[in-house]
Amino acid sequence: MVHLDVKKVGKIPDGGGWRTHGRGSAQALKSKRGPGARVGYTYLHSAVDGFSRLAYTEALDDEKAVTTIGFFARARTFFAAHGIHRIHRVVTDNGANYRARDFTRTVKALASRHQRIRAYTPRHNGKVERYNRLLVDEVLYTRTYTSEHARRTAVAVCVNYYNYHRPHTACGDQPPASRTPDRVNNVTPSYS
Repeated sequence: MVHLDVKKVGKIPDGGGWRTHGRGSAQALKSKRGPGARVGYTYLHSAVDGFSRLAYTEALDDEKAVTTIGFFARARTFFAAHGIHRIHRVVTDNGANYRARDFTRTVKALASRHQRIRAYTPRHNGKVERYNRLLVDEVLYTRTYTSEHARRTAVAVCVNYYNYHRPHTACGDQPPASRTPDRVNNVTPSYS
């Protein structure tokens, strides 16, 4: 079972935003004024395996169905590299990208079942919601970033730490990658 979700966060303008320079500063106001000056959003697409708690996250520019389908395909490749070859169920919320006909067809072709949670009940998708909270508490708002690239790099480092080094109580105080059938760091190349 794989849980999917999207976390929408504001982009950081080059040079930093109001968290770096303070509210009302010239740098913070520069990103809000003028034609085409809006900074926009970054969408953190996340997939968490229900058994191993292995996580895969990408920072993308939108949450359209086409983008979500591409993300799901890359997440499946990531999980397959760790020995999770068959996904029995995909659990999502009721976002427009998950209700789209193309996404539903793709999931049904690649997984045996697509389950959407009841509206306004995020606890049914709790594994990925807890993972999103961890990203917020440990990466997104813990320090000031001077660019969106710096924050995306920090998210990638955090995901790597979460998967391979951070002890997880649901995994017997081991990192999530220790519960996967094929551990990537122990796989030997096959010379065929």
